[in-house]
Amino acid sequence: MLYCRFQSGEVSGWGVVEQHEVWEVTPDIFSPFEKTGRSFSMNDVRFLAPCQPSKIVAVGLNYKDHITEFGRTEIPKEPVLFIKAPSSIIGLDDKIVIPKGVGRVDYEAELAVVIGKKAKHIPESQAMEYVLGITCLNDVTARELQKKDTQWARAKSFDTFCPVGPWISEGLPTDNLRVEACVNHKVVQQGHTSKMIFSVPFLISYISRMMTLLPGDIVTTGTPHGVGPLKAGDSVEILVEGVGVLRNSVIEEL
Repeated sequence: MLYCRFQSGEVSGWGVVEQHEVWEVTPDIFSPFEKTGRSFSMNDVRFLAPCQPSKIVAVGLNYKDHITEFGRTEIPKEPVLFIKAPSSIIGLDDKIVIPKGVGRVDYEAELAVVIGKKAKHIPESQAMEYVLGITCLNDVTARELQKKDTQWARAKSFDTFCPVGPWISEGLPTDNLRVEACVNHKVVQQGHTSKMIFSVPFLISYISRMMTLLPGDIVTTGTPHGVGPLKAGDSVEILVEGVGVLRNSVIEEL
């Protein structure tokens, strides 16, 4: 099943995507829901960011080839975690805004997990029971600020630096999916979740031992080799196999 948030005219809410239609559901996608009876053509809706998380927990350095492209050699013994501000989230076709004076800004294609129910101290063997589904995420990064700061929150949390979507796909195997980025319709980054250092179930279990994960929270799982810069006028697409394509254009701050 594909879960979404959408807007059509003055109507906005939660929905499920079936046969090129968006069916409105109530009360939301994190509770037992029912269809309201209203449906909309996919061509007539704007897909909003598919969840509204209390937090975005991000994993850095989770692909060996990404570690080596930055000249590192040591493989992390534990996940490297950081937080992206929820206010950085945008959805399909929203604009990534490059702030003035930040220097180089990069795309990072990632598979992201959306939590479906409250999770605390979860065993790895049960972790996927707490997952609603997966989605595409672009971990946009002010690269020069990331190198300058001792922690990454500033570089990762500017408004518009977390495109997510276009929807949440249920039931896909998180350990066997292709992850890609395209800039101006050219493939610039390609990886595979089988190459992750830390698996999705391990990450959920690990994170849940230090912070409670709530319905709608996002765990984004790191990026493979091939990150690179964005500039005003670019179109960037993030693909996660079986989910779909998250597309955003890039502009400069006025």
